[in-house]
Amino acid sequence: MNTLPITPEILSSSVIAVPPLARNADYSLNRDENQTLIRHLEAGGVTTLLYGGNAILYHVALSEYAELLGLLSDAADDDTLMIPSVGPAYGTMIDQAAVLRDFDFPTAMILPQRDVCTAAGIATGVRKFVDAYGRPAVLYIKHDGFIDVGSVKRLMDDGLLSWIKYAIVRDDTSDDPYLKELVDTIGPDRVVSGIGEQPARAHLQEFGLCGFTSGCVCIAPGQSMQMLRSLKSGDTETADRIRRTFQPLEDLRNSINPVRILHAAVTLAGIAEMGPVLPLLSEIDASDRDRVQRAARELLAQEAPHDESVHA
Repeated sequence: MNTLPITPEILSSSVIAVPPLARNADYSLNRDENQTLIRHLEAGGVTTLLYGGNAILYHVALSEYAELLGLLSDAADDDTLMIPSVGPAYGTMIDQAAVLRDFDFPTAMILPQRDVCTAAGIATGVRKFVDAYGRPAVLYIKHDGFIDVGSVKRLMDDGLLSWIKYAIVRDDTSDDPYLKELVDTIGPDRVVSGIGEQPARAHLQEFGLCGFTSGCVCIAPGQSMQMLRSLKSGDTETADRIRRTFQPLEDLRNSINPVRILHAAVTLAGIAEMGPVLPLLSEIDASDRDRVQRAARELLAQEAPHDESVHA
């Protein structure tokens, strides 16, 4: 596992995969299938993995947190950066900080809380967590009003933030006054587009963000990495062509549920057996399985046809 401090160069060198987490029928962690998915991502050139919402870490038990961190640490290649998440409740993240200190992860993401919080309270919570953890955190901005730009600047200036995952959905990605203020205030080098391939072009080319996160990269990592390289080189035509290949599965995620559809898609594509979805979520409806399988396999077909990381 790569344990070096995170730099803008590291953030821009790989699509940041946000994978689901494989579990056995009794909800225990499945080491073998998680490693299979990790190897599939690494084979496609992905070197940064962020375990958060798609891994349903909102509902992870504190009693298994050390086991989870050990799994992620052990399963990664030497050059792969692993980033776990904490929270979203304040008490949970403080307890998790004590566990994290026993591992070499260079940062951890604070899962966003929408209710029973204030912007000023979020800023205080980040400071308290980083103080308890001893390393900078990833700030996940997902909702309007979550935190003001001035507070973000103070956290960044004080060395408390490793980077920012920006994921506020707009009707028009190019029209985002908050993101413009954020970039104008702290710069784009540590701000990552956090909503997958579809808004990545506008975020990278119009706002200058350093990279993007993706869930569907778990299906076609090579294609997603090619899209990142195309955006960086200014090859908009190739980037748009690749983006369109991801759109059918992304549309299903957006219309049904992003986490549940991705969890099922990895299994239905034949990449790795992800097992049951952790409560308080539930499996996708049987009526949706054929559509998800078709979209996932069509996307996977865009990868090299003989990827050895894919199950027969």
